[in-house]
Amino acid sequence: MQVCAAGIQGTKAEPDEEHAPSLKEKLWQQEEPEVWNQNYNTNVTSVYFTTVAFLPLLQAGSETHGHLSASVIVISSMSGIMRHSQGHFSYNTAKGATVHLSRLMSAEFQKVRVRVNSIAPGYFPSEMTTKESGPDQKSELPPEKVLSKGHDVPARRAGSDEEMAQAVLFLTKNAYVNGEVIAVDGGVLNVVAGR
Repeated sequence: MQVCAAGIQGTKAEPDEEHAPSLKEKLWQQEEPEVWNQNYNTNVTSVYFTTVAFLPLLQAGSETHGHLSASVIVISSMSGIMRHSQGHFSYNTAKGATVHLSRLMSAEFQKVRVRVNSIAPGYFPSEMTTKESGPDQKSELPPEKVLSKGHDVPARRAGSDEEMAQAVLFLTKNAYVNGEVIAVDGGVLNVVAGR
C-alpha cells in the first residue's frame, strides 16, 4: 500500500468584490504564479511521480498477495470537489487535479494490477488547518474553529484520526474498490455545491 498525503495551501484571495475591476485587482494582487506552481507541484506532480516510481513494487505486491491487492490511496480534499473557492483558488484547483489524477491512474494502472482511490477529507486537525502542532506532531481543531469556516459543517466538529484511519483501512482491504473518491468531510459536501 502507498499513501500520497502531501499538501500545501498557498495564498488566500477572497472573491468578495462585486465590481469586476475591483475583483480583478484584488485577485491579481493577492495571488502569485509561483505559489500556484508550488501548489501544483506539491499537490499533483509529486503524487504522480511518487506513484509511478513505486509501480514495480506495487505490482510485485499484487503478484504476491492476489489480483488488485496493491493499493494507492491519494489524500485529496473536499476542496477539490466543491464549487466554493474558499478564497484558495490555487489549492482548490490543485486538489481538483489530484482528484482527477487519481481517477486517471486507477483506470490506467489496473493494467499492472494496482488500484488507486482517493480520500477527500474535510476539516481534520493538521499543521495546515491549524498553522501549528505540538511536540507530538498533533494539532487541535476545536469545534468553534470548524464552525467559523464560512459554511455549514453538519458534523459540527473536525474529523478524528480514527475516522481517517477507517477510510484508509476500508480502501486498503476492499480490493473490489478502484477509482473512487470518498469524501470524509462531516457532511460539508451535502450543503456546499460540489461533485
